[in-house]
Amino acid sequence: MRADVADWVALNMVRGIGPRTANQLIDRFASPAGVFASSRADLERAGLKLDAIAELRTSEVLNRANAELERVQSLGTRVITRDDESYPPLLRELPDPPIVLYVRGENFVEMCALPCLAIVGSRRASVYGTNVAEKLARELAQRGLTIISGLARGIDAAAHRGAVSAGGNTVAVIGTGIDQTYPKEHAKLASEITKVGAVISEFPLETPPLAQNFPYRNRVLGGLCFGVLVVEAGEFSGSLITARLAAEQGREVFSVPGQITSPNAYGPNALIKDGAKLVTTWQDIIEELPHHVKARIMTGSAAESVDAAESEVAALTSGEEATLRLLKPDTPRHIDEIISSCRLSYADLMSALLGLEMKDRIKELPGKMFVRKL
Repeated sequence: MRADVADWVALNMVRGIGPRTANQLIDRFASPAGVFASSRADLERAGLKLDAIAELRTSEVLNRANAELERVQSLGTRVITRDDESYPPLLRELPDPPIVLYVRGENFVEMCALPCLAIVGSRRASVYGTNVAEKLARELAQRGLTIISGLARGIDAAAHRGAVSAGGNTVAVIGTGIDQTYPKEHAKLASEITKVGAVISEFPLETPPLAQNFPYRNRVLGGLCFGVLVVEAGEFSGSLITARLAAEQGREVFSVPGQITSPNAYGPNALIKDGAKLVTTWQDIIEELPHHVKARIMTGSAAESVDAAESEVAALTSGEEATLRLLKPDTPRHIDEIISSCRLSYADLMSALLGLEMKDRIKELPGKMFVRKL
């Protein structure tokens, strides 16, 4: 670790200095060390408030940064600074890139060298929405894309799970310290992500899930990617902020259309009206990649998809096929309803449901409800 990393971490910890101001200070004074070495008069001319200047002029924040780095190491995490060669190039293009990234996971740098797509959407997603997000993430991860999302409930979690289930690459960008998990029930998912991907944050350790942090998180989501895909989002969803920031950054915006009667369809449908590309299959995403990347992914993909679909159908027993026909991807059915609609015995039905779950064709929801996976 470079000797000056503590200066970067310390500047990132100064209260009252956000990413935009931090970048401006580094550009003005050549480095974080240059910021700390500057006179009070120079810092005042840079437009800083008195509280921030007072913090910069003491050794306390540097002491806290050194203690922070010791904790980072003990957590199996590392820090990447804006001037590091391993810092994601696309992220550096932002007008206010994070000056520090806390990274948990071994392959973050390699994953960012691949085409990255952010998949975001409503925390209160429908069964259909989570099904679509998981399916698209799985299919795109299988073809070498890195799936970026925010570890939130709903669409974010579905996107991560889809990539993880494919054994593909996924990165969770969080709005808390890297030592925190929000929501707490996603601790297991976060652990699974770090095994195949990475969890990253620009916030110091112990930062709680404050509402004002998530717009900052959203700009990083878009900044890492060539495009952002929105799957279900209400009128005031943070996902629309992510899409807007991505568009401002010159990135592609994709959207899965929704039913016009659903509140969660407002965001995706509005984006499509404004020029976002309508998405129904993974091919719609791949079409927007550079030609040489698209050609590599598409070569043989159609044949592989047909073969995979045929092998999946062939692998089902007659009981599993009959049960699968009773289930839909957007309308969960209770087990009692399934029993009354099929001609299988209770034992045969339970065997079929278990088999379909093992083959990843259906998903059991709380309350003995079942839904077909896309």
